[in-house]
Amino acid sequence: MEKLICTHPRAKRDYTIEETFEAGIVLLGSEVKSLRANQASIKESFAMLRNEEVFLVNSYVAPYVEANNMNHDPRRERKLLLNKREISRLIGKTQIRGFTLIPTKMYFKNSRAKVEIALGKGKKHQDKRDDIKKREADREMEKALKRRY
Repeated sequence: MEKLICTHPRAKRDYTIEETFEAGIVLLGSEVKSLRANQASIKESFAMLRNEEVFLVNSYVAPYVEANNMNHDPRRERKLLLNKREISRLIGKTQIRGFTLIPTKMYFKNSRAKVEIALGKGKKHQDKRDDIKKREADREMEKALKRRY
């Protein structure tokens, strides 16, 4: 059972997604409470590889109001938990020019916080235009089919 916390609103529009991975997140207690209240954002965040570990950088988890002086830094780097095999695969792919790690959504799965990170390439302006043209052509076809039947 999944409970969605937040999504990256522009991930599919700005990047061509090649592959997705599910990763656990190392969190503090006050961060978990904030996530349960859906007070998080991954809009400006990205994943970074460092020393054969993966970190979620610039994600925002709101401070938990009742944690007072024991609160966390809202924009701290959070370690992501992946298999060694997946990490070595990511290292190989990100060394290829243009590949980036983007978090696409954050959710709870069986009461554990997870992040779906995608391996993608940034789209050029022309690629975005092509997507819009294709979407409009599909809509026109759907309208024509509806009128026919």
